[in-house]
Amino acid sequence: MIVAAALPLVAEYGAAVTTSQIARAAGIGEATIFRAFQDKDEVLDACVAEAVGTDHVLRELATIPLDEPLTVRLTEAAEALRAHMERLGTVIGALHASGHRRGRGPGPGARDGDGKGKGHGDGDGDGDGPPRDSRAESFATLRNAVVELIEPDRAALRLSPEKVAAAFLGLLFTRLQTPAPDADAPLTPAELIDMLLHGTLHHPENA
Repeated sequence: MIVAAALPLVAEYGAAVTTSQIARAAGIGEATIFRAFQDKDEVLDACVAEAVGTDHVLRELATIPLDEPLTVRLTEAAEALRAHMERLGTVIGALHASGHRRGRGPGPGARDGDGKGKGHGDGDGDGDGPPRDSRAESFATLRNAVVELIEPDRAALRLSPEKVAAAFLGLLFTRLQTPAPDADAPLTPAELIDMLLHGTLHHPENA
């Protein structure tokens, strides 16, 4: 409850968010936060862990009906993954811009900047993102979930669902992370999936 209430505030204010703001959003007393967390830095780290975690998006992927056409399944998956990546980027970006590093507070004053909270020390210096092995594990988990969505069409594919899922995620994440010039808008999810499944060449009969 506390982390869920804090996430939108962290996305908006970064490390400048106060525990009193979080308490009001959660509908609890401020003291309740410090019964659950040592200090504000620990709340922020919990927000990073929640944003980085894949549980929410995996639940969304699991609700996609397998009897829908493959293009529909992948479009819904692309939208769920886009929302996940945008939330992750917003939270991490806001914290990074305001000076917070994972395992390290933005400076003295973990409780609303008043110097009353305890710091976390230097941490591992890796910033707010997850460790490399965690990223690989998250990618593998997401790929497996996408494989399940593709599996019903295995017989219709020239490549295995595992390879198609990896290509799908690679194209999607590249699209989300690579800024495009104003005159060259990024592929829409529908265009990305059409390219994945049918390529970019005209079919011979239409050429």
